[in-house]
Amino acid sequence: MSLREDALKLHFENKGKIEVISKVPVSSKEDLSLAYTPGVAEPCKEIAADPGKIYDYTAKGNMVAVVTNGTAVLGLGNIGAKAALPVMEGKAVLFKCFAGVDAFPICIDSTDIDTIVETVKLIEPVFGGINLEDIAAPSCFEIENRLKESLSIPVFHDDQHGTAIITLAALLNALKLVKKDINDITVVINGAGAAGVAIAKILLTAGVKDILLCDRQGIIYEGRKEGMNWAKEELAKVTNKEKRTGKLADAFVDADVFIGVSTANIVSKEMVKSMKKDPIIFAMANPVPEINPADAFEAGAKIVGTGRSDYPNQINNVLAFPGVFRGALDVMASDINDKMKLAAAYALADIIPYSELKEDYIIPKPFDPRVAPTVAKAVAVAAMECNIARKTVDPAEIEKRTVELVKKANSYFNK
Repeated sequence: MSLREDALKLHFENKGKIEVISKVPVSSKEDLSLAYTPGVAEPCKEIAADPGKIYDYTAKGNMVAVVTNGTAVLGLGNIGAKAALPVMEGKAVLFKCFAGVDAFPICIDSTDIDTIVETVKLIEPVFGGINLEDIAAPSCFEIENRLKESLSIPVFHDDQHGTAIITLAALLNALKLVKKDINDITVVINGAGAAGVAIAKILLTAGVKDILLCDRQGIIYEGRKEGMNWAKEELAKVTNKEKRTGKLADAFVDADVFIGVSTANIVSKEMVKSMKKDPIIFAMANPVPEINPADAFEAGAKIVGTGRSDYPNQINNVLAFPGVFRGALDVMASDINDKMKLAAAYALADIIPYSELKEDYIIPKPFDPRVAPTVAKAVAVAAMECNIARKTVDPAEIEKRTVELVKKANSYFNK
């Protein structure tokens, strides 16, 4: 069967990918009286007297809402809230299988920012964290910012920050192999949507000083009129300090790194040849990258990464978001801030010792069992150091618990 037929068969036969399973038995009169009435009134009264006890008596502390409006789904674009549900179910599965986090899809049938923000605010009591997903730019930036300001739980837009964390981790290890300093490189980013903007921001925070951000019109610079929005204008002030102009091909000249989060087949061999020695190419457009890896290597690329699983160096968000939320939830963090994102990226990169780094192995594989526990531990430590954790936990215990939760989550399929 084809991939299409196999995928449709899996979703049709199972009627989706998630279900709710009770943690407690309900097989006797006594069970029923404890799990529901009259016993359930007791934790209700405790929470009513002290709202903070919701974390003690409910699943809130391990529950994440996967929120979308379906306006920027994978490579499919604006397909709407209903059609986005299979992806959000899939995200919930990954949360559970990779980090033991319970997650539930929330598909909001609206493009109105006020409606989306208000909806998420109203459902906050159920969830310990909010994972925004597949919401088009620039709306996604405003939605995230407003929710961060108004909610007391972590809000994380994975298309932005998950992608940024993995990209930085891969770049850190790639730079070790080509022996270049992050402070001295020139990076070209093509795609100024959610992922591109977040990648630019995390690279600036990590020490990159020369970034050329490009969109369909070409290089973004301060004062450009065409195709700009407030997010691009904000980044134009801190990137492209020489105010270079021109098309994507012009940006490639003498660059060290190309990061593509855009569209297929827009990078030529000639563009790669115009870069500095030992260029790094992360062509992450899905399903077809900006340049075929074979062509990139033929043109002189030293290291190539993509978003695909059938090529080496897959830059995949599943390496980040499960562990990031695991760590944030375990210390009851009120936010996921820049320090926590950097901690996740450096921890992920350091999983691979320098002695094991190779041109086709700069980032751990998605099923590497070290990933989620390592990321969760690093994120939790950063949260505690930033004083945004409402709970102090031994980092070693977080690592151990993550391993146990993943094992438990996957035991269902191994029976």
